[in-house]
Amino acid sequence: MSSDKEYVKIAQDVIKGLGGEDNIISMAHCATRLRLIVKDRDIIDDEFIENIDKAKGVFFTSGQYQIIFGTGIVNRVYEAMIGQNVSATSKAELKEKASAQDDNFFKRMLRIFGDVFVPIIPALVATGLFMGVRGLVTQPALLQLFGLTPENISADFLLITQILTDTAFAFLPVLVCWSAFRVFGGSPLLGILLGLMLVSPSLPTSWDVAQHVKEPMVFFGFIKVAGYQGSVLPAFILGVVGALLEKRIRKWVPEALDLILTPFLTLLVSLVLGLFVIGPIFHEVEVLILAGVTAILKLPFGIGGLIYGGINQLIVITGLHHALNLIEIQMLVDSGWNIVNPISSASICAQAGAALAVGLKAKSLKTKSIAYPSSLSALLGITEPAIFGVNIRYGKPFLMALIGGAAGGFFARIFNVQATGMSITAIPGMLLYLNNQIIPYIAVCIIGFAVAFGLTWFFGFKERTDNK
Repeated sequence: MSSDKEYVKIAQDVIKGLGGEDNIISMAHCATRLRLIVKDRDIIDDEFIENIDKAKGVFFTSGQYQIIFGTGIVNRVYEAMIGQNVSATSKAELKEKASAQDDNFFKRMLRIFGDVFVPIIPALVATGLFMGVRGLVTQPALLQLFGLTPENISADFLLITQILTDTAFAFLPVLVCWSAFRVFGGSPLLGILLGLMLVSPSLPTSWDVAQHVKEPMVFFGFIKVAGYQGSVLPAFILGVVGALLEKRIRKWVPEALDLILTPFLTLLVSLVLGLFVIGPIFHEVEVLILAGVTAILKLPFGIGGLIYGGINQLIVITGLHHALNLIEIQMLVDSGWNIVNPISSASICAQAGAALAVGLKAKSLKTKSIAYPSSLSALLGITEPAIFGVNIRYGKPFLMALIGGAAGGFFARIFNVQATGMSITAIPGMLLYLNNQIIPYIAVCIIGFAVAFGLTWFFGFKERTDNK
């Protein structure tokens, strides 16, 4: 077990590599990375920091200098940094400061997508697992082992499972509006209420309208209005607009009337915009985006999977993968299946395979100590240590991993592998395939891993002499 003195030494080395305390504005951490806002990026000694004990790599993105330590270790380093009088701040404040330093509108938008959608992912992960378990326990082959058939399953039991699997998607606009209000400085409670209005039982449901069971309400002869069950983009845009509107109204309304008028006007104006303007427009945009992405992924002969599997981890590096949450969520809402997840899992396992090959071939104990846990981390779904700590550092292993991801993605589409949920991948992701998909899923993950490992072993790695 590492001692406190060891982490103090790591913290001191980090501060030294960053150019001293005066160059550090603020600090926070996530599950694997120490995130810092610095005054001058140019004076940081990247090579020195990369060689600090337990550091697995560094990179600078979205206005933040990030040092990868891995789960558990980063918490200890963070505490040691605080002990060295480095200013700590919340992740939200850190992102705000990073945004102030980063004028790139595109990167700011990506951060906003991540800030809004990441907090609701646990609910969708749980829902996906419920779907997988329900699919498993209702399999005729499994029931036959107990002398049962699907007809023997109680209707009440199926109803309970339906509550577990359908609630999050039926009330998805509520979750999205709540999160958007929270991120943009509105009152989260108003976000929840506005989301509930979008799925009010007084409106024809989006599913009934889509199946022609009910007709939508029609206003002014051409505006069709229905509920937004399972809709993502309209709820996201409306949540942003509603939060900004609430802040603006609060500035206009006298303090004595704030409690009454601000929520009243916010909800009234937001709902009118949501039902008659934002909802109809952005629902169509949502349909077009989903259709376009799905068409690419379903290109014949596995070509879509080949392309996406090859670029998936490049997308992770840029941070674009947060924006893709919207696509996966909408796929699950519309069809109950996610065709992105198995391709992502194959590309993640490919990063693990490349990192393991580097660890086995390397002579440097430092390289091995980074490569082995990074490979395991990737197999558990977290690729940053493998990407930044190993594969990109040596260059070719990352390229070989991209090829492995393309191979796995190709077979994912050939086998038509589909997940029941999202956000858990690689080994934990098997929980999303607890049906007749489990064997093909394991196969595409093994293909991604094996191709990347083999290519890295034979062609992709030559250890640098300065890293011994």
